[in-house]
Amino acid sequence: MASAAEQMAANINLGQFAKATELKKRLWFTLGALIIFRLLSHVPLPGLDPRVLASLFETTKGGVLDFFNAFSGGSLTRMSLIALGVMPYITASIVVQLATSLSPTLGALKKEGESGRKKLNQYTRYGTVLLTGIQGYFIAVGLEGWGASAGMEAVVIDPYLFRATTVISLIGGTMFLMWLGEQITSRGIGNGVSLIIMAGIVSQLPTALANLFEGGRTGSLSAMFIIAAVIGVVALVAGIVFMERAQRRVLIQYPKRQTQRGMMQADKSHLPLKINTANVIPPIFASSLLLMPLTVSQFAGQRTQGESLWGDIIIGMNQYLHHGTPLYMALYAAGIIFFCFFYTAVVFNPEETADNLKRYGGFIPGIRPGKNTADYLDYVLTRITVIGAAYLTFICLVPEYVTSKYGLGIALGGTSLLIVVNVTIDTVTQIQSHLLAHQYGDLIKKAKLKGGNRR
Repeated sequence: MASAAEQMAANINLGQFAKATELKKRLWFTLGALIIFRLLSHVPLPGLDPRVLASLFETTKGGVLDFFNAFSGGSLTRMSLIALGVMPYITASIVVQLATSLSPTLGALKKEGESGRKKLNQYTRYGTVLLTGIQGYFIAVGLEGWGASAGMEAVVIDPYLFRATTVISLIGGTMFLMWLGEQITSRGIGNGVSLIIMAGIVSQLPTALANLFEGGRTGSLSAMFIIAAVIGVVALVAGIVFMERAQRRVLIQYPKRQTQRGMMQADKSHLPLKINTANVIPPIFASSLLLMPLTVSQFAGQRTQGESLWGDIIIGMNQYLHHGTPLYMALYAAGIIFFCFFYTAVVFNPEETADNLKRYGGFIPGIRPGKNTADYLDYVLTRITVIGAAYLTFICLVPEYVTSKYGLGIALGGTSLLIVVNVTIDTVTQIQSHLLAHQYGDLIKKAKLKGGNRR
């Protein structure tokens, strides 16, 4: 049964959209920022031959770099200024969040409110610069030796100058994307970083669909397989929408109070606990942690001959952590499950919720207020998080395996569709909230005018 807020949101008059000037400004700002992101993805790094680079990337097609490339909107294959996308920023934020859970000093900063949050954000930015610099250096070194054995050299300037310009350019591009994402969050609609990732994935969808139908035209894929793939994608989207809206409602009861008619009435409410409390964060975090070392190993492996321990490690990583391999899938699944529980613990605190219920006189029928309520909420949350983690693992791994096996394109994989659907739902929800607030504002203005006329 839909809540009162959901019912009112469903009855919003879209004619009010034209009058919601603030919402229109936010939408235009978001659209403009995403256009800038797409334009930057076509600005190449200095000192590269684009034709040779395109030929070299054809040799790695279907590998882990395709996964990274889908998240960056094709920026990696073009080696643009934003080739690394926002992944270093996400990885740095993961490290900082884990550190706040393990370090009492950083944990105290988190509890300081706005000032502590600013300091943690500053640490995240420092970590982003460091990680981008490391990845940028190995990418530059890998590009120098890539294709040398075949007589194809992508780098056309001095190697040391190329390394310096690549590292500086990639750091600048990633930091600009991070800033752009923050601006979208504060001045636009939706979560900026998530929208940037979604825009990159959506830009690859036409290519993935074209490759799918081209496979049918050339005969490499059967017509039945293409029909099954299309039906599977539609079913996947429907399943994601259903699970993202699924929730476990915990009954909350408040003490009886006397009404104006002298009757005693007890108020009832519900505490909604989403089945997937962590939303799309676990797949993004897990893929980000996997992609950083794999990107470094892929490019470092271009100059590795396997004559040393380091060379053997790099070659082994490229061989056994290839996209679609059992080890890659196992690590990806472990990361998703871990971040499901970790992020749920970060965003929902049973003790704090139980204290708030006790403060306002609310209680769960049959459960004593205080510690018993906190334990019960933790028990319920753990059970539904197991379901949520299993759902995310299935959605991300099974379609990823199918797409990697048949070469359908990463953009049609479970992780990509999960991100697109989740971010779309979140953005539409925020648009509805703005329209609802605007509608409330009009009602308040009309009430004030009527009240003024009566005088």
